[in-house]
Amino acid sequence: MAARTFKPGRVGIVCLGLIGGSFAQALHDAGREVLACNRTEATVELALIETIDGRLDDDTIGTCELIILSGYPQMTIDWLAEKSDLIADGAIVIDACGVKRSVCERCFEIAEGRAWTFVGCHPMAGLHHSGFAWRRADMFCGAPMVVVPPKMDDFERLDVLERIKSLLEPCHFGSYTLATPEQHDRQIAFTSQLAHVVSNAYVKSPTAREQRGFSGGSYRDLTRVACLNAAMWQELFLDNADNLSREIQTIIEHLQQYKDAIDERDAERLEALLAEGDRIKREVDGE
Repeated sequence: MAARTFKPGRVGIVCLGLIGGSFAQALHDAGREVLACNRTEATVELALIETIDGRLDDDTIGTCELIILSGYPQMTIDWLAEKSDLIADGAIVIDACGVKRSVCERCFEIAEGRAWTFVGCHPMAGLHHSGFAWRRADMFCGAPMVVVPPKMDDFERLDVLERIKSLLEPCHFGSYTLATPEQHDRQIAFTSQLAHVVSNAYVKSPTAREQRGFSGGSYRDLTRVACLNAAMWQELFLDNADNLSREIQTIIEHLQQYKDAIDERDAERLEALLAEGDRIKREVDGE
C-alpha cells in the first residue's frame, strides 16, 4: 500500500459531541483546517456552517496530521480498528475518552508496527450538558490535558508531546501531565467519576423536590454534574469498575462515621470529623 502524506496542520475529528465540537470550534477559529465525521449527518451539516471545513471520510483520513477520536470508548476502538490502514504515515491519533486502560490497551495494539502513532489523551474539561450545540471554543482554556503515550524512548516521547502541544495550541490547555493508563484510571475514579456518582445519588432524596427557596451555592455546586449522559457514563464507570467501586466504598465508610456521630449526638467526634475534612481540603489545595 502506498504511503499517505498528510497536509501539515490539518485535523480530523471523529464525533462532534461536546468535546469533539469544542475541539473543532477552537481549532477552526484559530485558522486550522478541520475535517469531521459524526454518526448523525445533520450534525455534520450544521458544523459545516461555521465549525468545520469539510467531511472526514475514507478519502480524507490520510490527509490529516492529527486525528482526534472523541466518541465513547468502544466507538473509539472500533473506528481505529476499521480505519487504521487509511491513516497517514507520521500522523498522530489521540483519543479524548475518560478512561485509559481499556482504550489504550486496544489502541496501542492496533497502532503497533504502524507508521503513525496513537497517544491516549484526556482533556480535563467539560460541562454538565452534552452535544454539539453546547460546544465552546474556550472549553479547554487553562484546563489540564492528561497524556498517556505508548512505550517509546525518551526522545520519541518528547517529540510526540511537543507535536501534540503545537497541534493543539489554539485550545490553550493549561498543562500537560504524563501518566500511565493505570495511574490515569485510578485518579479519575476519584476526581471525576465518584463526583458524578455522588451528585447523581444526592438528588434522589425526596427532599430535592422541595428545595426551591431553600437552596443556594452548596446545592448548586453538589448537584451540577447530576445531569449527565447516562449512556456514556455507564460505559466509563464499567470500564473503570474496580477503581470506582473502591472509591465508592471509601466514601460510604466515611459517611457512616458522620452518621454514627450524629445518631449518637457525639458533638466532640462530629467536630473532629469536620475539622479533619477541613484540614485535608486545605492540604490538598496547598493552602
